[in-house]
Amino acid sequence: MKNFALIGAAGYIAPRHLQAIKDTGNNLVAALDRFDSVGIMDSYFPKADFFTEFERFDRHIDKLKRMGQKIDYVSICSPNYLHDSHIRFALRHQADAICEKPLVLNPWNVEALEEIERETGKRVYTILQLRLHPNIQKLKQEIDAAPAGKVFDVDLNYITSRGKWYFHSWKGEEMKSGGIATNIGIHFFDMLLWVFGGLKSSSVEKNESDHAKGFLELEKARIKWSLSINEEHLPAEVRKAGKRTYRSLTMNGNEIEFSDGFTELHTTSYKEILAGRGFGLADAKPSIELAYQLRGKD
Repeated sequence: MKNFALIGAAGYIAPRHLQAIKDTGNNLVAALDRFDSVGIMDSYFPKADFFTEFERFDRHIDKLKRMGQKIDYVSICSPNYLHDSHIRFALRHQADAICEKPLVLNPWNVEALEEIERETGKRVYTILQLRLHPNIQKLKQEIDAAPAGKVFDVDLNYITSRGKWYFHSWKGEEMKSGGIATNIGIHFFDMLLWVFGGLKSSSVEKNESDHAKGFLELEKARIKWSLSINEEHLPAEVRKAGKRTYRSLTMNGNEIEFSDGFTELHTTSYKEILAGRGFGLADAKPSIELAYQLRGKD
């Protein structure tokens, strides 16, 4: 049984990490969040220590280490702009880091973390769960088996409605979230690069606070992509059905279904990490570089 600590326990994605820690037979020792709405922890690890101040959390982790109860992994679900700092915290406490995407906001942050990995001997893992989705894996096998030089036409359209609160939170600030292409799109861009190969060119047609779209040319695909958090962009039939999310990926006009099975993929990710097969810095870097470029920072 491995000991875990969790940073960002009150966040949207934290329950998936709590579930994954529990499903893999491990133990959450301590958790941190500046907000105390973390009653969800009672469903998983009611005996875990909880802190709202980073300094006290840091001191507690250090005390546990001195008492022989070392933390093996730190799971990081904090706001995007804090990931880099929290990963460094984990490695300097001689724990491996498991960080939500985007792993970091800037390509040079990856390079700095690579140095700290070498210095500490610990690893940085990230959650790239779409690579573990059976239908996406099947798609990659199909593309890998295609004749050399074949280029596919792909359309990605993802709409996940958000209310007014979004723009008043850190997610609405590009400096903290990376903007919509990073905060909403990073795992799609990772999946596309993984399946269709490296980037040849990119262009952005629109980059607004609630909607971004553009074009990618990859080694094996020409891709039109659109990302939105505006419910007005939902197809009429989706809105009529009372749904607030729409996800569509087509290749040469054929729909590729990958809407189901998302919630279980964090546990699968943890199993891979614990087995030494998790996705690391080198895996995450291409999509971080692409997202950075798409927000006009090249």
